[in-house]
Order: sequence, then structure tokens, then C-alpha cells
Amino acid sequence: MNDMTTDTAHLYWNKEWQKADGTSPWAMAEPWVMDHAASLPPGSRILDLGAGIGRHALAFARAGHHVTALDAAEAATAAIAAAAFAEGLTLATHHGPMTDLPFAPASFDHVLAWNVIYHGDESVVRRTMAEVARVTRPGGSFMATMLSARRLPVEQAKAPGREISRNTWVFDGDGDKIHPHYFCTAPELLSLMWGFEVVTLFDRPHEKPGSWHWHLLAERLK
Repeated sequence: MNDMTTDTAHLYWNKEWQKADGTSPWAMAEPWVMDHAASLPPGSRILDLGAGIGRHALAFARAGHHVTALDAAEAATAAIAAAAFAEGLTLATHHGPMTDLPFAPASFDHVLAWNVIYHGDESVVRRTMAEVARVTRPGGSFMATMLSARRLPVEQAKAPGREISRNTWVFDGDGDKIHPHYFCTAPELLSLMWGFEVVTLFDRPHEKPGSWHWHLLAERLK
């Protein structure tokens, strides 16, 4: 956990990952993620940042890539390690925060951060983006999702919420949004992408109407 104590959503997800199994929707890899992975050279070094129960990390390993999975929830990395052992896959797992990655500069050819970096306030987001830039090799790729500001009215209609700092909201209820979440517009998102050139950016709902997320693919500047 960082010293600002706003990246706390892993406390919720740690409980969820203890209940998840192969039938969970969180076990299904995203087609866009896997389409890009298929374009990478065999044996690429991939970091799955905020890996959950490993839907992408395990798929990358099956495809023959060198995979590292990191998550702040201990139940997540335990689930990934167990699944990898059961399948005879080789991958590395790390339990720790996204704001202080335990990897050398330019360690990875590709970094994936699917539904993770927005869990915190803007300082958490900026620190994490800086860490992603540091560990991605020049010319390497970065794929991520971020919460769209277009989603805010939907969340406000579902539960009372309050903005605790710029673009950072918490909502009443029992889901993970009792923890801080960062919502942004396209210009705000682009301003966070220091060190990267964004090559693809679009906004679409995820599994539910109104669940708007930015989807981006970027290349580390050389």
C-alpha cells in the first residue's frame, strides 16, 4: 500500500479472488488483449500488472511468453501460482503495490494493466504510470484500461458518491467503489502518458451498459 492510503481496492478484491474459480467472468481473457499478444515476438517479456486470478498471465504463458504477474492482493498471486503449477506453466508472481514495481528499468517488452491503474487517486495513477514507463523497454508496448468520466453519471445514479480529490470518487455500498476510483476524460488521460506515444484510444462499455472504460495501446518512446 502506498503512503497516501488511497490504493486500497485490493482489500476488497482479495476477498473476491478467494471465491473466484475457472467459471468466473474474471477468468476469461479479453480478445483485444490476446490479439495484441499474438502480434508480439515469441518469448516476449510481459508484465501483467494487477493480474487478478491470472486470466491474461496464464494465457500469455500458454502462448510461450516470459510472464510476470503482479497484484496487491495476496489471494490473486496465490491463485495464479496454483493454476500455473497445475498446468505445468512457468511464470513469476509478485505480491506488491503498483506504485513501486520491483523490476529493473526496461525489463519488459509489453505491460498490461487491465482494470487496475484507476484504483486510487491521481497521485497513485501518476506514480503507477511513471513506474510502467520505467520498466517498459524503449519501443515496447503498454495496454491499459481507465475509467471514463462518461461513466460518472451512471455510478452516481446507482449509489451516492463524493469526490474526495480531483477526479477521484468513492461511492456508498458494498462493492469495490467504497474505495477510491479515478475517472478521467481523454485529454486528462493523454496528459498522464508521459514517455509513451498513444497509438489507439477508444471509449466503450465493458460487460454492462454505461460501464464506460478507456482502452488504450501505447508505445514506449525511444
